[in-house]
Amino acid sequence: MGDASRHGHDEPDPSTFSAVRARLAADRADTLARVAALSRDFDGIVAANALVAVDDEHDPEGATTAFERAHVAALMTQAREHLGELDQALQRLERGQYGRCEGCGGAIAPERLEIRPAATTCVRCAQSAAPPRPPHRT
Repeated sequence: MGDASRHGHDEPDPSTFSAVRARLAADRADTLARVAALSRDFDGIVAANALVAVDDEHDPEGATTAFERAHVAALMTQAREHLGELDQALQRLERGQYGRCEGCGGAIAPERLEIRPAATTCVRCAQSAAPPRPPHRT
């Protein structure tokens, strides 16, 4: 019998638990480093603009500066959201709920968790929750 049968849903194989925890922790550390780097980039953009009287509306470089600032801010928001998702995934792991779909309660495919370790839904539930795609035009 396989490990899933021996250990049941609430008691994952200890080696699997450790591997998942390590992968989530590594992703979390990378994300924290990305947030720190983006924060430095954002502070650098703001500091550079403080040295010059930038009028975003009339300065030829103003639009570029405003775009860079907005872009870095959006990336920081995205990284912070991912950090929150990883923290929630770690909590689900500790509670023995990691890898269970919040939609249907079924197992999330290991391949999906490999690609998206913080996934909370199986592919079927994720697809049914996604907004419909516009038709493909040729």
